[in-house]
Amino acid sequence: MDAAEDLSRFTNHFQQLCAIVTKLRAPGGCPWDREQTHESLLPALIEEAYEVAGAVRTKDNANFREELGDLLLLIVMHAEIAGEAGGFNIDNVIGDVTEKLIRRHPHVFGKSDVRDSGAVLKQWESIKRGEKTGKHYLDGLPAALPALMRAQKAQSKAARVNFDWIEVRNVVAKVYEELGEVKQAIASQDGQAVEDEIGDLLFAVVNLARKCKLDAESALQTATDKFVARFNRLEDELQARGKRLGDVDLAELDAIWDEIKKVTKHESRLTKRRR
Repeated sequence: MDAAEDLSRFTNHFQQLCAIVTKLRAPGGCPWDREQTHESLLPALIEEAYEVAGAVRTKDNANFREELGDLLLLIVMHAEIAGEAGGFNIDNVIGDVTEKLIRRHPHVFGKSDVRDSGAVLKQWESIKRGEKTGKHYLDGLPAALPALMRAQKAQSKAARVNFDWIEVRNVVAKVYEELGEVKQAIASQDGQAVEDEIGDLLFAVVNLARKCKLDAESALQTATDKFVARFNRLEDELQARGKRLGDVDLAELDAIWDEIKKVTKHESRLTKRRR
């Protein structure tokens, strides 16, 4: 199949999706779809975005494909609702993002000669600043982002205008500094100070993840998944011993936990070798 046929097939499928959504929302369509608003669909939009992220992490292509479709459906639905209210339609959405991509890639579509990714990002930020009307550089930082993601995005944007630690060791030192301040706040028994300092500590740890070229949100998600898996094994081990969670003291739980950690680390090393 050549490029023209592939584009035609994509266009036909997309037009069919848009037509289906229009029909679902039209009089005589689906009662549930007709009742939806931007606000009622918002939780589903956020949930589907997270499900896409989950499919990426598990490298499940079939699920990834399905979740991208679910997310695309919601985008088309939001555009349809906006169009019904006389605001904008899906064609406007696609047109805007197309123009933005061309405008922000002058090294591809224009005369800019930047080539490496670092220079491209700085150029992107410079062009973006010229487009925005906010008073401050970080005014466009979305307030609704999850806290870890928002912190890392703020740090990344600041780094693009040279406000950044030079070396990782400086960030590590900052983490230790913030941990010391948390200890002092706890000793003072000042609840507000404890909250403030723990927030600063979390912010510093996110910065460390960013400086190590890691995504803090993904790193914490992986750590949480690992904790859940180990805790499930702990619960299974207790059941094998004829015991239940809540009826066992911490010393026994810690002993089982330490053994599970050894086993899972060994299993992880074996998995890596097989790859």
